[in-house]
Amino acid sequence: MALNIPPMAFLALRYGAVAVAGFTAARLARRGRLSPAVEAEMDAAPDGVQLCKSPGQLAAAGKMTRTLQAGPFGPKFRIDGTAIGRLRIKRLT
Repeated sequence: MALNIPPMAFLALRYGAVAVAGFTAARLARRGRLSPAVEAEMDAAPDGVQLCKSPGQLAAAGKMTRTLQAGPFGPKFRIDGTAIGRLRIKRLT
């Protein structure tokens, strides 16, 4: 049975390039500090997406929590992604 190498090589190169880009970005990122107040606020955010609008400001928050298991008997991992953003527009005269 013949293997179709060119499409497999293309997939390997594409995923390899994504992996190298992610690794490089992780190595070049500066180590920062996160205040405990911000950490507590992210823990308190409910799952889902919330939008809040007030005059001159739009705020959004989103949180997604998932549990993954590596194989039927493998370890379990909980992945928690939280994003908080604000857009404030102020007219200057």
